[in-house]
Amino acid sequence: MATRWDDTNAPKGDEYDQRWQHLSASGQNVHGEADLVEALLAEHGGQRVLDAGCGTGRVAIELRRRGFAVVGVDADDTMLATARRNGPDVAWVLADLVDLDAHVDSEFDVALLAGNVMIFVDPGTESTVLAQLAERLAPGALLVAGFSLRDDRLSLYDYDRLAAHNGFELHARWSTWERDPFGADSDEVNADVDYAVSVHRRR
Repeated sequence: MATRWDDTNAPKGDEYDQRWQHLSASGQNVHGEADLVEALLAEHGGQRVLDAGCGTGRVAIELRRRGFAVVGVDADDTMLATARRNGPDVAWVLADLVDLDAHVDSEFDVALLAGNVMIFVDPGTESTVLAQLAERLAPGALLVAGFSLRDDRLSLYDYDRLAAHNGFELHARWSTWERDPFGADSDEVNADVDYAVSVHRRR
């Protein structure tokens, strides 16, 4: 289960989780992703969330606390060890997002890709990841992804193209999880925007 994440020197497990704890202790809202997912489910209906690339489980645990049925999936067992300890009532699955068939057979109302997941999957597997998620979403369900916009990683154009290929259509796009505007043209990257939160609906 090799991904670009494995090749980074980013802190992992408890050390990764401590960063969010410090931000929360300083008064910052660290639940923007959960806020958005909750608002989308209130608008479109549903209770079931697949947190794909869940890491240490910050978002999944918060969504579970709010009453949603959540499954968290990640390929990094170090990250999941922290998630399991912090959220024992959440279903955690060790699996690569390119191969969910033997691990996740439920149907969901939202598939969430937070934390730059789409630019950390192994290059060339992005379409497979989206296909695996599409198979686990109910018709009309939502795919929500947030990732940094970098010249050397997946572009929004390619992400939208791969999403369309796998049966998704763009529903909304913002520049933050707090739904700040992305710009006049959601398909273009302007110099002032370096992050995109995209919501696609499964056709």
